[in-house]
Amino acid sequence: MPQAQQLDDAPGTTSAFAERVEGGYYLEIEPDRAALARYGLTVGDLQETIATALGGEPVTTTVEGRARYTVNVRYPRGLRSDPQGIAAQVLVQSMQGAAIPLGQLAAVQLRRGPPTIRTENAQLVNYVYVDMHGRDIGGYVADAQRAVAGQVRMPPGYHVEWSGQFEYMQRAKAKLAIVVPVTLLIIFVLLYLNFGRLTETIIVMLSVPFALVGGVWLMFMMQFNMSVAVAVGFIALAGVAAETGVIMLIYLDHALAEVRERCRAEGRRLTQEDLRHAIMEGAVERVRPKMMTVTAIMAGLLPILWSTGTGSELMQRIAVPMVGGMVSSTVLTLLVIPAIYGLVKGWRLPRTEAAQEPESFAMAE
Repeated sequence: MPQAQQLDDAPGTTSAFAERVEGGYYLEIEPDRAALARYGLTVGDLQETIATALGGEPVTTTVEGRARYTVNVRYPRGLRSDPQGIAAQVLVQSMQGAAIPLGQLAAVQLRRGPPTIRTENAQLVNYVYVDMHGRDIGGYVADAQRAVAGQVRMPPGYHVEWSGQFEYMQRAKAKLAIVVPVTLLIIFVLLYLNFGRLTETIIVMLSVPFALVGGVWLMFMMQFNMSVAVAVGFIALAGVAAETGVIMLIYLDHALAEVRERCRAEGRRLTQEDLRHAIMEGAVERVRPKMMTVTAIMAGLLPILWSTGTGSELMQRIAVPMVGGMVSSTVLTLLVIPAIYGLVKGWRLPRTEAAQEPESFAMAE
């Protein structure tokens, strides 16, 4: 088929095989209506004789113990093994009682046709099987669709559908288009319910993409393409990154609250320098719990990367984004979140205590 020839040239194609539309032989019996009318027969009479002589007619049932078998009557194999024998030796009874050979009432001949007849949605269908390697399914199918649409002309009434793993991927993408936004919305709502403030919630949500960078890098190094399993791994990674970000913000808030109490006791305002000391203190306290979290998750996921056997390829694609993401999540939690926290909380704060002295001196005058 021309589709298979064009797909052979598409980048990434390992093999393209089209089912042969010819190759099988079929016995075709076409009634001669004029001859049937001369003998006073109908097409139904002819079809009944063909069904009985070639297909068999059940006449009784034999009982052997608890088993029952149908007894069929039809012509012996020697009389129905070739078209000439069928045309000459299969007899049709006329209304006058004469036995007329089937060849005088119909044209009996062999015709070439497809080895099998397939239908889908009440339409005849023919399959082209394509194997690809080294590319993602979505990108490959897009190139293959352009090649077929640009170089193959379909006769009227014909159309092409792309099925198999690509069809499953399309369905999965449609579901993920709903699942991913809903997941992010749930994370946002839970964060807001936890902090009760929009500022901390936005800090965590803005920092989550940094955690996904490591998963993308490791997926690229492992030469994995985007798939449903990889998407599931990224969704799980986003949840873990949000969780560790929440813990970091809790430590930072506690350290900042202590510094504010100290400044209030000293009778001065909070400065950016005080904020920096609070962030340093809170981030240092978070190092050990963060490393414990990363170690526990990595210890559970690394054996999956080295596993072999049934289901290992699927599990590896779920684990790779999480393993790579935990590395970047560590950097995120210890460096990025404190930096964003400092920028947000340090807005409109004086740099040092000395910056407040001119204002206080002017008031004294």
